[in-house]
Amino acid sequence: MNPIAKNTRATVIPCLRYREAPAAIDWLCEVFGFERHLVVPNDSGGVAHAQLSFGNGMVMVASADQESEYGDLVNLPDQVGGIETQSPYLVVNDADAVYERAKAAGAQIIIEIKDEDYGGRGFTCRDLEGRLWNVGTYDPWPAQ
Repeated sequence: MNPIAKNTRATVIPCLRYREAPAAIDWLCEVFGFERHLVVPNDSGGVAHAQLSFGNGMVMVASADQESEYGDLVNLPDQVGGIETQSPYLVVNDADAVYERAKAAGAQIIIEIKDEDYGGRGFTCRDLEGRLWNVGTYDPWPAQ
């Protein structure tokens, strides 16, 4: 089990597109602690499909394109004024440690780390391509 991710459960897998998917995968692994579960390169040096695990969760990552049926459905943050319509939440053991790693790796902190009224401690940042990420210790699952 990844030591950064809290041992909880999830069955929803966000799918994210990046212009520089190989670099984004490196960044997500180094900063947030994702682990490469599967990475399938494409013919142009990008990523056709990747699965990055985080504890019991996962995100799927691929290179942005406008040539595929799915690629036509997804815009990148800089194509829509930096607005996101969804953003992953990472349940972690130590939000302060991840916050410091994210800042050191060039993440743009959007909401500073703080204790939340509903419990937990967390922050919101943008990765190197502007994708919005929420990171915190709040665990919505009941104790197992």
